[in-house]
Amino acid sequence: MRADFYLVQKARFREEPLLLVCELARKAHERGLPSLVLARDAAQAEKLDDLLWSFDPDAFIPHQIAGADLDEEEADVLIAPPDADVPLRPLVINLRDAAVEGEFERVLEVVPADDSARGPLRERWKQYQARGFQLNKHDM
Repeated sequence: MRADFYLVQKARFREEPLLLVCELARKAHERGLPSLVLARDAAQAEKLDDLLWSFDPDAFIPHQIAGADLDEEEADVLIAPPDADVPLRPLVINLRDAAVEGEFERVLEVVPADDSARGPLRERWKQYQARGFQLNKHDM
């Protein structure tokens, strides 16, 4: 298993960190990897849903929020607010406050530019490390 930490650095990601999530979702889609985004709350799930439609006029990423009346298997990117009970997918993009538990192949963690917000993510790094994950850091 693998955990990749993406550190927000670029100005456009500092202004809107969910744009980085859109980029990560696009890369997963281009590689044919169905992904699950664990949103922090329903408002963040809605905002990400809107951004995935508009962040790049040339990109179409099939996505939906879990619990919608559509077939969740059809969406390449499934966005799950905390109250959604959905199975993990091989690729998980985690926006929540805790490390992801369960069976998956790879987790992507978005690390905010704010130094005070990075402390909990350092702890999460240690948690994944203790579980035997291969760890990687990427400056974005």
